[in-house]
Amino acid sequence: MFSRLVSGSVRSLNSEFNCTVRLLDDTEYTCTVQSDAKGQWLFEQICHHLSLLEKDYFGIRYVDPDKQRHWLEFSKAITKQMKSQPPFTMCLRVKFYPPDPAVLKEEITRYLVFLQIKRDLYHGRLLCRSSDAAILAAYILQAEIGDYDPGKHPEGYSSKFQFFPKHSERLECRIAEIHKTDLVHVFPVCVYCVCMCIGQSPETSELNFLRKAKTLETYGVDPHPCKDVSGNAAFLAFTPFGFVVLQGNRRVNFLKWSEVTKMKYEGKTFYIYGSHQEDLKIILTYFAPTLEACKHLWKCGVENQAFYQFEKSSQVRTVSSSNLFFKGSRFRYSGRVAKEVMEQSAKIRRQPPEIHRAGMVPSRSCPSITHGPRQSSIPQTRRRAVHISIMEGLESLRDSGPSIPARSLSHGDSFLSTNGKGAKKAEFSEKSYSPSQSVLPTPVSSNCSLDQSLGRNTNGRPGIEEERKAFTTDRGRFAYTKGRATHLKKQSASSIEVERVCEVIGSLTRLFLVTLTLLFALLLVLIALTESELDVAFLRDIRRTPEFQQFHYEFFCPLRRWLACKLRWMGGHLINK
Repeated sequence: MFSRLVSGSVRSLNSEFNCTVRLLDDTEYTCTVQSDAKGQWLFEQICHHLSLLEKDYFGIRYVDPDKQRHWLEFSKAITKQMKSQPPFTMCLRVKFYPPDPAVLKEEITRYLVFLQIKRDLYHGRLLCRSSDAAILAAYILQAEIGDYDPGKHPEGYSSKFQFFPKHSERLECRIAEIHKTDLVHVFPVCVYCVCMCIGQSPETSELNFLRKAKTLETYGVDPHPCKDVSGNAAFLAFTPFGFVVLQGNRRVNFLKWSEVTKMKYEGKTFYIYGSHQEDLKIILTYFAPTLEACKHLWKCGVENQAFYQFEKSSQVRTVSSSNLFFKGSRFRYSGRVAKEVMEQSAKIRRQPPEIHRAGMVPSRSCPSITHGPRQSSIPQTRRRAVHISIMEGLESLRDSGPSIPARSLSHGDSFLSTNGKGAKKAEFSEKSYSPSQSVLPTPVSSNCSLDQSLGRNTNGRPGIEEERKAFTTDRGRFAYTKGRATHLKKQSASSIEVERVCEVIGSLTRLFLVTLTLLFALLLVLIALTESELDVAFLRDIRRTPEFQQFHYEFFCPLRRWLACKLRWMGGHLINK
């Protein structure tokens, strides 16, 4: 706290300072900012530099000395938000992901969103199945180098590009196959075209990339590492469609924005209240690593709900982390909402600005990502054993999971069917969701990393005995998961009741303390009025009472003489010095 006050006083002596903003293509924009400039001024300068009109989807992110991420508030001065000394370094990022990025008005906006999603794929935030990952990487490859040319692209050319934090040789070959030819995959149920890359321009490839990315379960996910009430690691996120909780390789909780009734935080604890059905109320509790992380999580939730849910910005109200008296933080989203942004974009009439596309280079904003050697693919028999175990485990969890049913918005075929009692948890990848550690995009503490992937890569084909052991181990794991889910289901109702009782007790305690404070303040005011020379009939009656006379001569007058003596002594001591 002292260092922040000192840094603020130092900054006030300087009339201007330098600020560097890293753009989505990893170039840097540097400008001189006045000490009293607000965040809106800096954002307007960047948008003018990029010729960007559909700017409401974007924001400026910075990281404080404690490695905590923040979004720059445009209505406040920049110097009052920064906790470090200038020059400042920030990043331009997508703050609100478009529900359908393919319908954005201008190509420059689609290109910037494409860069953001490509970055999410690179850092492991956009996690998906290998088949979907190969299609996305093929679109990126087509946009970067164009059509396949045997003379320019030798064998293994796709291995020179880094699309994901980790990848295997089989995935590289699959990416190259999709990029080289038009492929059709035949499935047991249906036949459909997976990808058609030949002849696509960079604009078309980027557009197809966006159309494919929006159908994935982790689209728009900006993960916040937390822990649930059982101490299990989880990632919370706010997407264009609602609130999401990711654990392992599953989406275990999902609430539409229309179902979210309230969000608040107390200390490191984050609460989200929802109504799934008419008579089903839901309270989800998670614990953030730090107080600042919990507050940032709450503010992100408030902003995302206001942006995606409301029809007009005038409907947005100031929200508080608590509803009783002065406790908690107050925050209000001050920008335009999604519907207003779409209406404003439809009015744009200008020549499309020129786009300077950058090649694929490793992100400079992520120095902590290390890429080891390629992983060998999992043998077919091992993959089959893991797949069977997963299916059996999901079957056993059909009615035992306490989580909210996962529901799809625009890609329902990727989810499992639900029933009246519960739902199966949606599985979006073969691996556990664990975003890569990086300083600027998504700093994730090591103690919040999720469990390891269900299937580990091996160097060679395992024997029959190894496959049998792996199969038995997976079945035992899911049997344990079933028992744990049943136990959590029994505890969920009692934990909600205990939480409500604690909230009532806390509210009554705060009410009692506030009442005592008000009564004490009222008593001091009454004493001051009665001891004054104010001539009012009400005060004269009080002065004539025996109780007041006793209080005046036995307590007030001695206290006044003691205070006057102390003040005279202090005054004389200061004069002598």
